[in-house]
Amino acid sequence: MAAKGSHSHVKLEGEIERCRAEGHWGQLRHLAQQLLPPVRPPRKAAGDSQDSEDYGSMLLAEALLEECLKENFAKLKDSIPLTEKNEPKLSEAKQYLSSILSRGKLRPKYMTEAMLILGKLHYVEGSYRDAISMYARAGIDDLSTKDEPLYVLRLVTEAFVIKGLSLERSTNSIASRARLCEREEEVMACFETACVIAQVYLQELEKTLNNTHSRSIKGSNVTYSEFELSYFLEAALQSAYVTHLKKGNIVKGMRSLREILRTVETKSTQTFKMLAQVLLHSLSEDCYWSPLSDPLPEFMNKEDQSYVSNLLYRRPELYTEENQFSLALFLSDVPFICASAQANRDAVISRAPDQQDDRAVSLQDASAVYDLLSITLGRRGQYVMLSECLERAMKFAFDEFHLWYQLALSMVACGKSAYAVSVLKECAKLRPTDPTVPLLAAKVCIGSLHWLEEGEYFAKMVIDLGDDAGESLAKGYLALGLTYSLQATDATLKGTQDELNKKALQTLERARDLAPEDHQIILYLSLQLALVRQISDAIEHLQEALQLCKDDMNSLHLLALLFSAQKHYQHALDVINMAVVEYPESF
Repeated sequence: MAAKGSHSHVKLEGEIERCRAEGHWGQLRHLAQQLLPPVRPPRKAAGDSQDSEDYGSMLLAEALLEECLKENFAKLKDSIPLTEKNEPKLSEAKQYLSSILSRGKLRPKYMTEAMLILGKLHYVEGSYRDAISMYARAGIDDLSTKDEPLYVLRLVTEAFVIKGLSLERSTNSIASRARLCEREEEVMACFETACVIAQVYLQELEKTLNNTHSRSIKGSNVTYSEFELSYFLEAALQSAYVTHLKKGNIVKGMRSLREILRTVETKSTQTFKMLAQVLLHSLSEDCYWSPLSDPLPEFMNKEDQSYVSNLLYRRPELYTEENQFSLALFLSDVPFICASAQANRDAVISRAPDQQDDRAVSLQDASAVYDLLSITLGRRGQYVMLSECLERAMKFAFDEFHLWYQLALSMVACGKSAYAVSVLKECAKLRPTDPTVPLLAAKVCIGSLHWLEEGEYFAKMVIDLGDDAGESLAKGYLALGLTYSLQATDATLKGTQDELNKKALQTLERARDLAPEDHQIILYLSLQLALVRQISDAIEHLQEALQLCKDDMNSLHLLALLFSAQKHYQHALDVINMAVVEYPESF
C-alpha cells in the first residue's frame, strides 16, 4: 500500500510540474485542490499537513494569478495596473501567497517559488518597488538554472524580465547620473538574462511537447504549434534588443536580435514579422551591416560587455552546419523570407463559415508580412524572388485584392509581363470599379508585349467607367489613342492605316481636352500629328507641352526631330545643345 501511495504521489508531482511548465492553469487548480484538506487535520500532524497545504495553496495562487493575467493581456500590454477590487482571482492569489510567506512553513525551494510568484503579482498591481524587494528577498541573482525542471526556467525567466521592467519604471526617483547609469546597466542585465533563459525554456518545451509519450498523458494534449507565449515570455524575448535600439545602441541591439535568429527555431520564437519591422524602422541603408562584416566605426563606441550571468550554465542551442537552410537565412539576414514561410504554413485556407474570423486574422498577418517583404526586396531590386514568394501566398488569397495586386506589380517589375497581365485580369474582376488596374494592364500590353488588341480592351475598360474613373479617364483615352496609333503602324492597307490614324488623333485630342495640363498627353498628341505629317500643328502643341514641363527630355527630342524635318537645322541644333546640357548622360 505504501508503494502504491508513493507511486501515486510521484505521478501527481509529475503532472503538477507538467501543468506548470506547459501552462495548463485550469488543470493545475484541480490538482492543487487535491493537496488542500477539506478539514484541518489534528494538531499533532500539523507540521507535515501544513507544508502540504501551503504547497497546494501556492499552486492554487499561481493558477489563479496566471488565469487573471491571461484574461487581462491587453491591460498588461498597455501597462495598466490590475486592482484587487476589480480582479477577484488576483485578490485570492495574494491572500494565499501572503499567508504562506507569513507562516514560513514551506520548504526553501518552494518558498523561493512563492516569492517569485508574489513578485510577479506586485508588478501587475503596479507596485514596482515591492516587486524588486521580493525578488531581492528570493535572491534571483544567485539562482542557477542547471538541472532545474522546466517550470523553474519559466519562473526565473519571468522574474528577470519583471525585475528589469520594474527597475525601468523606478528610475524617476534617482537623482545621481552615475546611479542612473548603474540602474540602466542593471536593467539590461535583467533583460539579457531573461532572453537567454526564455530561449532555453522554449527549446526544452518544444522537445517535451513533441514527445509522443508526453502528448499521450491525460490532460497534456496541447501541441507545440498551439502553445501561446505569455505576456512576460514575449517581453523576455524582445526587451533586450528593443531597449538597445531605443537608446541608439545599434550594435548591441542588432547583435542581440541576431542571437535570437541564431537559436534553434521554435514556433514561439518565429517573431520574424516583428524582427523585420525592427530592421526596417531602426536602420537606414547607410548604417546597416551584414552579419559577416563589422559594424561601422561610429557605432562601435556604443559597444559594451554582455551582462548575462555565468550562473545560468545553460544556453540556447544554435544552428548547426548541417542545417544549411537555416544557416543561410541567418547569414543573409533575411528574416522576411522566414516570415513569409511561416505565413504560408500557418495560413487558414478553409472557406468554412466557422473559420471566418481565423481566416481574417491569418490574412491580416500574412498581408503585413508580405508588405514588409515587398519593401525590403523591392529596395534591393529582388523582384524575381518577391514574385516567387507572393505566388506561394495565392493559396490563401482567394478574393483578396491586395495580395493579387502585389503579385501583379512584382511580375511587372521582374519582366514577367504575360503573367502580370493574367494576374491583372483577376485583379480587375475583384475591383471592377478601380481604373488603375486596367490602366496598368493596358500599359504592359502596349509597351512590353505589343499586345495591341488586349491593350485596346483594357483601355476601353477604363473609358467605360466614365466619370467614375476620375483623373484616370484621360489616361484611358491616352492608352486607347496609343493603341490605335500602333495598330496603324502595323497595318498593311493604306485605308486601314488612315482610319486608325484618324481614330488615334481623335482619341488623343479627347484625352487632351480632359487633362489640358498633362504635358505627357500633349506630347503623344504632337507625335501623332507628326506621324500624319501635320508638322506645324505638332510643333505648336509640343511648345505647349514644353511650357508645362520645360526640361522634359522626350519633348525636346521630338522638337529637334520636327525642326529637322522642316529643315530648320539651326533651331534643331539649339534644342539638341540645350538637351545635352540638361541630360549629358543620355545617349
